[in-house]
Amino acid sequence: MDVQKVIDQLGGRHALQSLLGVGPSAISNYITRGCFPRRVQSIIDTALQDTPHHNQLHNPNANSTSSTTLTPPRIIHPTHGKRIALIIGGGIAAYKALELTRRLQDHGFHITGIMTKSAQQFITPLSLSALSGEKVYTDLFSLTDEAEMGHIRLARETDLVLVVPATANLMARAANGIADDLASTILLATTAPVMMAPAMNPAMWSHPATQDNLARLQSRGVHIIGPDSGDTACGEDGEGRLTSPQDIVAHVRARLEPDRSSLALSGKHALVTSGPTIEPIDSVRFIANHSSGKQGHAIAAALASHGATVTLVNGPVTIDPPTGVKLVSVETAQEMHDACMAALPADIAVCAAAVADWRAQAPKNHKIKKQAADSMTLNLVKNPDILAALGTHEQRPTLLVGFAAETENLEANAQQKRIAKNCDWIIGNLVAVSSGTNTSDNLVFGHDKNTIMLVRDGTSEAWPKMRKTEIADKLVAAMIMTLNETVADKEPANV
Repeated sequence: MDVQKVIDQLGGRHALQSLLGVGPSAISNYITRGCFPRRVQSIIDTALQDTPHHNQLHNPNANSTSSTTLTPPRIIHPTHGKRIALIIGGGIAAYKALELTRRLQDHGFHITGIMTKSAQQFITPLSLSALSGEKVYTDLFSLTDEAEMGHIRLARETDLVLVVPATANLMARAANGIADDLASTILLATTAPVMMAPAMNPAMWSHPATQDNLARLQSRGVHIIGPDSGDTACGEDGEGRLTSPQDIVAHVRARLEPDRSSLALSGKHALVTSGPTIEPIDSVRFIANHSSGKQGHAIAAALASHGATVTLVNGPVTIDPPTGVKLVSVETAQEMHDACMAALPADIAVCAAAVADWRAQAPKNHKIKKQAADSMTLNLVKNPDILAALGTHEQRPTLLVGFAAETENLEANAQQKRIAKNCDWIIGNLVAVSSGTNTSDNLVFGHDKNTIMLVRDGTSEAWPKMRKTEIADKLVAAMIMTLNETVADKEPANV
């Protein structure tokens, strides 16, 4: 999508600022980056529906007949349009507010950052602005800010005020109605619900003054998230650790999301596999495939955000699981196979894991010592084929989706795999260029973006490079559409 063309189509910069509720710096950032943030994309898509040449803007090759295009509608999160004023206090846990910003955006929330002077000693406004895609506010008395977005507007034009981390000092000022900076003024002026996630030294948290302030805030309706117990930054152990970003997101979603029974996938069970499997050779060595789990986890999160009950079966990964899913952690392909079979029945199954096709026939429970010979023989046997097993199972999911990581002939190999595994869709991607085997050629593993081909019965559609979270959104939108069509086909015709 050409950002400047979209801006012109919507009436120019000022019109887009008004549409999105952002300042001029945000528009400049969009143009510089050449793309729009994920959280505003659906707003723009909706606005473009009423403008001429919408299809040409989104698909410059619309007149081409060289391929079949079945682009699913962009998913709109149930939290679409919900705005959060994120106040960051001055504690070492402030750095976690950056991750929290991303995780909230994954669920469609619009984030406006407000930082205290102390918070800027730990992270910079530039860091938060780069992640949120919006101006970050720091100064109560900035004439420029007051002209563009006064502190009363910041306090009122939001669906939630979220304080992370809430320091002892910030909690004390809020409890006593002190408004001596932008953050405390917003807390005093807002009519929106307020949530605070405290983080501080255990002794400070347990101090009677802090507990009195806590009780006062709670009596006024402030929702307190945590804190957790454990090791703190100062080296002491006890209650005072900031609650994890994923748990904070869960609390926010519970407050701001609509009744989940009205969501598109409510009542549906989705099974997702993610990450690699590892097959032991001996007590220290193993066989595995490359996989970070980012794409599978993103799909699980997107399914959960639209009401599905999600079982996520993942191999060894270093990323946190999405909120709101049932996590089953495994290591080997056999363990993943057994977990998937146990999770049935399911309406949707997405096999995104990079499962090792082979395992050692007789793994050793001790380290195999290096021998003088220049070679050794390792006997391998096939692992169970999870996708094929689901495709022929008596409780086969209504919609079965597999992945094909290829180095060449992507479309042909993906189509062949779809038929061989008896699945409905294959998500194909090129994992390396065909000219060599250098690991630097890798295009997918561990990256935040991906380029895929969606292969369905008789059709294939190449998607442009985009963030894995965006791919997950589009896939889930297509799943919802497909399941709705399946239900319509089964309904008896009116006579």
